[in-house]
Amino acid sequence: MKEVIDFLKHSKFEKLVLNGDIIDGWALKRGGTWKKSHSKFVRYIFKVMEMEDVEVVYLRGNHDDILDRFLPMAFGPMKMVKEHIHEALNGKKYLVVHGDGFDTVSTDHKWIAAAGAVAYDQLMKVNRVYNNYRSWRGKEYFSMSKAIKCKVKSAVSFVDRYQEQLQMLARRKGCEGIICGHIHTPADEQLEDVHYLNSGDWVESLSAVVEHLDGTFEVIYYEDFLQKIHDDAAAKAESEDSERIVDLSSVRPEVEASKQQGTVS
Repeated sequence: MKEVIDFLKHSKFEKLVLNGDIIDGWALKRGGTWKKSHSKFVRYIFKVMEMEDVEVVYLRGNHDDILDRFLPMAFGPMKMVKEHIHEALNGKKYLVVHGDGFDTVSTDHKWIAAAGAVAYDQLMKVNRVYNNYRSWRGKEYFSMSKAIKCKVKSAVSFVDRYQEQLQMLARRKGCEGIICGHIHTPADEQLEDVHYLNSGDWVESLSAVVEHLDGTFEVIYYEDFLQKIHDDAAAKAESEDSERIVDLSSVRPEVEASKQQGTVS
């Protein structure tokens, strides 16, 4: 949770789309605990809305499907909806949905989806322990869930079908692109005439979809984002050091030489 707050604090934005599963109602129903970090995130979102006049769109996901009975609704500048059409700065329209509607397990067999959520949570716990060991050995992060998705043929074919269905939905809605989440697989692909974007998640991939000022979109990973901040800070410090060196060693002698020649006005 601290990573996503850190990401938002170091970003400037006018619109924030929370693409579903922000509050894990399934986990809370199983007896999961609401942590201080969760409250801190919610408070930060409201602070952004109030202090920085940011538009916030909350899309309901399958883990927070309890919202279905209330939608659409609004809390000040925050809109809570099932789907949203975003007009990009380049004029193109993007349909934004969580995406669980195209997962038959989530919609038709919720007990299987709930069991899968429990299994995923346990896998993440094992993955964290394993990656602590890898970090101690100086090795990079390894995603067990990603490895499983890549090796199991049914999982690969599911992702392909999922993308195709969302591609068709975007066309029916008259949109040139679609932004979704749900399957925890970040993506930025051009599927024929439809731009397909998946924001991933903040559980494992730690990723988000960002629209730049020129209207282009990018999937940004938290680790890469941190590295860019570090590189920018280092470049700024180097530039400031260089300016101080110029002030002391180059400009003054030139001015003195100009004075001697009588050309300074």
